[in-house]
Amino acid sequence: MRLIETTEKYVTNTEETAKEIMEKFRAEADEKGYSLKKSGYEHKVKKSKGEIIDECWIVTLVMTFGEIWEEA
Repeated sequence: MRLIETTEKYVTNTEETAKEIMEKFRAEADEKGYSLKKSGYEHKVKKSKGEIIDECWIVTLVMTFGEIWEEA
């Protein structure tokens, strides 16, 4: 049995930090033995009575460690 793909999600308080997280994982990909298949972020807001009371950014990363038919 071997790992071929994982999806990780992170929450952060700023868009700038979300971008930094994605860049960090891109930079570390070769060193850590994966390829970044997909990365992105989305902005979420929490409202109360029509007013925004909180916000965050959700970063999603899909990392591939190998192919299905690849030899171990």
